[in-house]
Amino acid sequence: MASIVLLLVTLITLVIGMPIVFSIGIAAVCGLLVIGEIPLQFVPQRIYAGMDSFPLLCIPFFILAGELMSHGKITERLLEFAIIVIGRIRGGLALANVLASMFFGGMTGSAIADASALGSVEIPMMVKSGYDKEFSAAVTCASAMVGPLIPPSILVVIYALSGGVSIGGLFLAGIIPGVLVGLALMVASYIISVKRKYPIREEKVGLKDFIISFRRVILPLFLPIIIVGGIISGIFTPTEASAVAVGYAFVVTVIITRKIKIADLPDMLIHSGVITAIVMIIVGTATVFGAVISLEQLGDKLGALLRFAGPLSFLAITNVFLLILGTFVDNVPMILIFAPTLAPIAVSLGIHPLHYGMLFVINCTLAMITPPLGNVLFVACPIAGISMESLSREIFVLFLIEVGVLFLITYIPFTTLWIPELFGFL
Repeated sequence: MASIVLLLVTLITLVIGMPIVFSIGIAAVCGLLVIGEIPLQFVPQRIYAGMDSFPLLCIPFFILAGELMSHGKITERLLEFAIIVIGRIRGGLALANVLASMFFGGMTGSAIADASALGSVEIPMMVKSGYDKEFSAAVTCASAMVGPLIPPSILVVIYALSGGVSIGGLFLAGIIPGVLVGLALMVASYIISVKRKYPIREEKVGLKDFIISFRRVILPLFLPIIIVGGIISGIFTPTEASAVAVGYAFVVTVIITRKIKIADLPDMLIHSGVITAIVMIIVGTATVFGAVISLEQLGDKLGALLRFAGPLSFLAITNVFLLILGTFVDNVPMILIFAPTLAPIAVSLGIHPLHYGMLFVINCTLAMITPPLGNVLFVACPIAGISMESLSREIFVLFLIEVGVLFLITYIPFTTLWIPELFGFL
């Protein structure tokens, strides 16, 4: 009975538009009331316990590092470098948009930061150069989902803690998928640009210009190398790596490039704190929700049902389930609620936890560009000055291509496991 109440309350509150944090919190409390054996003091205790985790300290640090890089005018440098590298072909700005997202994603690990920071520069530039507003925004949104795949990534950290896998190993597992998604988007953007006869850059760029541009981005590009390299080499933990990232970002943007003034830091700290608070309260309430699921043994019941499926069928079921779920549930609650239940089932079917974890994260990033809840779409629409409906229509083809890459990665574990195996995580 409690299971039915839990699911019904969650569904009803989501349908009426209640914020996800209240939706899962109220559902969890209703579930506990139906069970009747556990005092309500359990709720604040579990919320606090869910947030009281040393590894979760890396979340505010990674958010702050992304803030520093975003406000340090790194976006313009990355886009300029991407245009120089790949811009002199048909639709070069669209391809440079994707490439810049791959670079920027390795610094912030956030799709929303990517869409807002890069989109505010890329979309007006593409429109001014002759691209359609809808296509410019669609490419920006679709490429923004690469950010949470290429390390460091906040979603990867949350999944690693929920699914019980190595953060460093999952960081490495996302490198090839992130590159594959980026390359697929480049190919699609090129084909669309040729078909619609989007502009081609006429002026040539010499070696001197390339070297100058590369020197302007080399320091920011070292950030993901330092983070991942430090973690896999054992020099520091993921939490310590996040603090190192903040220190490095501070030195680059405040001391070396001087694009950020000391007076700018309080606002950036406040903004980072607000974002962290949003994430952490969702973590806390999702912990209560997960505890009710455990008390009702929903995981065991679901596991008994799905174990009759083979590993290949289970992976397909997971993808379809999460893609549908992502249209009305945010990615953080998706991970916190369902990863602890589905990950053990995957392991029992012989699926490697790093492979399954990366598939889970990819599905969660795709949720950010699916209406009506897609947060990245809400960021890009006002920048481009278009409606959600027109952007949703334009991004549909790119979304299908990304889903195709998802299923390619699903059934070729080499794409996620090769690099972790090289560094001894298997």
